[in-house]
Amino acid sequence: MVLSDDEIRRLFLIRKTVLQLLKDRDYFVGDFEINMSREQFISKFGENMKREDLIINKAKRNDSSDQIYVFFPEEPKVGVKTMKTYTNRMKSENVFRAILVVQQNLTPFARTCINEISSKFHLEVFQETELLVNVKEHSLVPEHQVLTTEEKKTLLQRYTVKETQLPRIQVSDPIARYYGLKRGQVVKIIRPSETAGRYITYRYVV
Repeated sequence: MVLSDDEIRRLFLIRKTVLQLLKDRDYFVGDFEINMSREQFISKFGENMKREDLIINKAKRNDSSDQIYVFFPEEPKVGVKTMKTYTNRMKSENVFRAILVVQQNLTPFARTCINEISSKFHLEVFQETELLVNVKEHSLVPEHQVLTTEEKKTLLQRYTVKETQLPRIQVSDPIARYYGLKRGQVVKIIRPSETAGRYITYRYVV
């Protein structure tokens, strides 16, 4: 099925957001990939591009064995069969994280499937509409930094607080989903402040 110009434009924007998201999660993504023009995008994937041609596979900057896949399923409602194809591919390549960028949603069976395999594979689902614009670039969204386990420990010791005493951020919050935050992590939020230059708060992911 040949994509319309409008769909190509959408996929160009979505892929750009996905690459930026991966870079912000510390995967190895070159600026030239993020800054690719629409013309370069079309010449790379062809006029008759299909969603499945857009697959992305990236490794973490500091650990090349820690990889992630981004899949762009063809069917509007993703079913179990597609999920199995993806997880088999991941298993054969020792990749345990993936993002599915879906046009509409998953079938109920596919959702159940994600829950059933969650002990082995970590699959995140984004709808295309959520990725047309990068939520992080909204003027009201301050800078977020995810703390490492060590940084979190230091923070709690320094302020002698329990993590549960920190303000919270829901794991379903758009910015938490953007960074792929998990329950129990702590994120540092840096806001510009007219008096202090910058104002720092911390949120505990629940």
